[in-house]
Amino acid sequence: MSKPVLISHYSDVLCVWAYVAQVKLDELRTQFGDGVDIKHHFTPTFGCTEHRIGEGWKDRGGFDGFSDHVVDVCESFPHVEINKAVWKTSRPKSSASTHCFIKAVQLLEEEGVISSQHVEAYDGRTLCEAFVWHVRLAFFVEVKDVSKHDVLFEIAKRLSIPVEAVDERLNNGAAIAALCRDMELKESLNIEGSPTYSLNGGRQKLYGNVGYRILEANVLELMQNENRELASWC
Repeated sequence: MSKPVLISHYSDVLCVWAYVAQVKLDELRTQFGDGVDIKHHFTPTFGCTEHRIGEGWKDRGGFDGFSDHVVDVCESFPHVEINKAVWKTSRPKSSASTHCFIKAVQLLEEEGVISSQHVEAYDGRTLCEAFVWHVRLAFFVEVKDVSKHDVLFEIAKRLSIPVEAVDERLNNGAAIAALCRDMELKESLNIEGSPTYSLNGGRQKLYGNVGYRILEANVLELMQNENRELASWC
């Protein structure tokens, strides 16, 4: 049996385009099953929201203008929910603290502390993937400040993730080390932003709101290529 196609997925939990694109990852897993291996990495697109939105959107209404933009995007994708108060009543300072918490949960999966199995109750996602999705919902639907660890611990408890083990990896530096490694990979592969799908050792990169059929075509091509160390001539 050939090895699964590795899809390295780079995203920011506060990125609306990554939020609406979750359905594509779910469909890849539904269609290809064990034929794909999706690894999640996190990028600081919203590392400093005051700079990116407060300053970057100053001439377009600031946070309120950005909120309207996010709502408009989501209303074009009826498969997701959106709260019109997003970015208005809750304005996380940075996604970095959220990503660090997520890396702590990922470490629990890698160490076998929590299961890495795909669970039907989580729409085919792993427990860690379910946690990330619940974090996105907490922000985009419940408009909670997911940069705060007390909010994240509440979500973790709801999913029966051992919070003491998460806290240990936050305190001993393991989580921030894992997040720094994501940053190193982002730089070495020239990842532009969120979401980005990196395949074939970084030779194939699909960035932004790409259609599902494009993702599917890239995966199928790699599956048909017996030697994935070589780039396809087509």
